Amino acid sequence: MSGKPKLHYFNGRGRMESIRWLLAAAGVEFEECFLETKDDLTKLQKNGSLMFQQVPMVEIDGMKMVQSRAIANYIATKYNLYGKDLKERALIDMYVEAIIDLNELLMIHIFQPADKKEQHLATIVDKATNRYFPVYEKVLKDHGQGFLVGNQFSRADVQLLETLLMAEECKPDILAKFPLLQSFKARISNIPTIKKFLQPGSQRKPPLQEKDVPKVMKIFH
Repeated sequence: MSGKPKLHYFNGRGRMESIRWLLAAAGVEFEECFLETKDDLTKLQKNGSLMFQQVPMVEIDGMKMVQSRAIANYIATKYNLYGKDLKERALIDMYVEAIIDLNELLMIHIFQPADKKEQHLATIVDKATNRYFPVYEKVLKDHGQGFLVGNQFSRADVQLLETLLMAEECKPDILAKFPLLQSFKARISNIPTIKKFLQPGSQRKPPLQEKDVPKVMKIFH
């Protein structure tokens, strides 16, 4: 039994990707056990590994952790990515929860019916550019530091970068009106652990393709 965290999920982004990002940002090596079929999920459900019968599940420090936010909170706390005090943690939580809201919209885009995709993309762009990105642009301006919270790297920076890159996959010029977010993206992408995770061959997953959707649906439904 290695000491590395072991991630149980399908071979794609979904709700596990932010967890991969956090582990990678912390410089933690991890193993992955991919669900290939509905049977793989059923086995985990039947052997008691999944407290609420759902993945993601991460084996870490002798626990079988479920619920993606709980897993992310644990990793961020364990690896000092959660601010220096209660107030910083509250800010990080607020920023991260909003990032998750946008990330969820981006994540489900591929699953939209063909006739709804265009409208869904319009919703993503509208919310990103009018609700979310202006806030982070203002935070970076007002805070005047290289990071969102305090003067050190936190999970808020990691998860914002992840979501900025996903948004650009949907619309390459989506950051055009946000110069501070553009420089933030470049700066955080150059942190050594992040830079390594962004290289080809890392455990970062590519965007889900249309051809993969039926396979994912068969595992979970």
